[in-house]
This record gives sequence, C-alpha cells and structure tokens, in this order.
Amino acid sequence: MAPPRHRGAINNGFQFSIGVGALSASLINFGTEKIKDGWGWRISLALAAVPASILTLGSLFLPETPNSLIQRSKDYGEAELMLKRVRGTTNVQAELDDLIKASSVAKTMNDPFKKILQRKYRPQLVMAIAIPFFQQVTGINVIGFYAPVLFRAIGLGESASLLSVVVTGVVCTGSTFISMLIVDKLGRRVLFLVGGIQMLVSQVMVGGILAAELGDHGGVSKGYAFLVLFLICVYVAGFGWSWGPLGWLVPSEIFPLEIRSAAQSITVAVSFLFTFIVAQTFLAMLCHLKSGIFFFFGGWVVLMTAFVYYLLPETKNLPIEQMDRVWKEHWFWKRIVVE
Repeated sequence: MAPPRHRGAINNGFQFSIGVGALSASLINFGTEKIKDGWGWRISLALAAVPASILTLGSLFLPETPNSLIQRSKDYGEAELMLKRVRGTTNVQAELDDLIKASSVAKTMNDPFKKILQRKYRPQLVMAIAIPFFQQVTGINVIGFYAPVLFRAIGLGESASLLSVVVTGVVCTGSTFISMLIVDKLGRRVLFLVGGIQMLVSQVMVGGILAAELGDHGGVSKGYAFLVLFLICVYVAGFGWSWGPLGWLVPSEIFPLEIRSAAQSITVAVSFLFTFIVAQTFLAMLCHLKSGIFFFFGGWVVLMTAFVYYLLPETKNLPIEQMDRVWKEHWFWKRIVVE
C-alpha cells in the first residue's frame, strides 16, 4: 500500500515498532527485577498480554489492501476507491492497471512454491534465503537474548546488566528511526554497506578488548566494561539502521505478486529457523569461543557486506510491479533472468 517514494520509511516502521516493544520489555524487566517473593518475573510475563491484546483488537480495524481486493473480486471499483484513499489523489489509473495486470498473472499460477524454483525467479529465491539468514548471523540476537548474561560475564552487576540492555534498546530504536528518515533518500545499499562496516569494526574491537583483558579471571575492569558497552551500542546502532529494518524491507519489495506468498513464507521461515539455531547454540559457543564469538559473527558480517555489494541491486523509489527490471539490468543476475 505504501507509495514507492515513502515505502522504505513506512516499511521500516515495522522494525521500529519491534524496537519499541523490545525496549518496553527491557524497561519492565529492569523495573520488576527488585520485586521479591517471585512476583517480579510473573508480573513481567503477565504484562506481555497488553500488547498482544492491542494487536488482536487492532487487527479488527485493518482495511484491505488494493492488491487483496483485486485478487478476491472481479469488481475493481472498491480497489480503486481504496487506492485513491491511501494515495490521497484521484490519479491512480496507471497504478491500478499495473496491479490488475500483476494480479491476472498471479491468478494463472497454481503452485507458487514450484514457480519460484524457475530460473527467472532465481534472484528472488536467493534473496528470500540469504537476507534473513544473514540478518540472524549478524549476532544481534546474541545481544537481544543474552545481553544480561554477556554483560555480567564482563564484570557488570545484575542491575547494571539489565540497565545496559535498556541502553542498547534505546540506541537500537533510535537508529531504526533514523533509518526511517534516510532510507528513501540514500537507498538500501548505502545503509547496508555503512551498517556492515560499522558492525564489523565494533565487533573486532570488542573481541580484541575481551581477548586481551578478560583472561581466565572472568571479568574486566569497570573502565573496559563501559568501553565494551559503548562499542556494543555502536554495533547495535549499525544493525538498527541497516540489517535490522532492511532485512524485512528488501524482501517485501522484490517479490512479484505471482510468487510473493511463497517467497515471503520462505523469508519468514528462514528467519525463525536461524533465530532458533543461534539462540540454542550461543551459550555453548560462548563457553568454547569466549571472546572469539565476536570474531565469528564478524566473519559473517564481512561475507554479508560483500554479498550486498556485489549481488543486491538498489530498489528505492521503484514500484513493486516494475521491480523485475532491476534484475535484468544487474551485472550478474541479468545473465540468469534474461533468456
């Protein structure tokens, strides 16, 4: 539904909302940590029902998208009215024709999961797998899931560790908001590349400091602990305006309608699969690799940054219905999709 010139900002609002939710959860955990007799964690857990209830009630008032209306009905009048409403103009006939054409093509496809395996959809299939995979192996879920454990390991107390999670949450949410403001001006590739370099430098520095200072005694000085916290904030900021929001934005805008349901399903499934794998293996990796865990994820950041530089074309300001042309003009993908 978002117009091409604002699609990045609006779509990044998804990740911004997740950041606000995660920050709220961190604040609740910090606030309930001192509650005695086992009520702290119970109150923290019970409060999760509040946003769930808001989400459930809000879904009752969501309007249908023009695409959905066109796919489910032969009367395009309602879709045209909705398109005029969301665009704020009556001049929508060209876009409506593109949507109808794309819908007609999509209706001829009986098996989108089989269709996406065709050669002409190879770039979309690669991106549907690679982008969510790379998003998870940035190491961000290490911070999200185990930040208190990580900060206690470098010498911060329990309360300080929870407060550190709040600080990183503020940084991540703020950087995602910045991404909303600049993603449609600078483009997706610039943010991917700058964020990747920023994450890599901060990870290498954190790993180097911990390797030099942590040793076998299980802690570092308070000065180094706060330096590590600062560098982790730099890392989180890099993720917050690059792979965090763009890991959802780019897949949402590159899939043609005829394979969109299958491709988005693959994207989400890959993301959840590797979220689970990273969460289940991190503590064991931390015990074995110690400070080397940051070099491990830093290596993946090098790989994903190179992937974006060489294989991901720019998609800003281009209507989704015309997105196939970026692959036909790309130095590598045109050899695959152009028959």
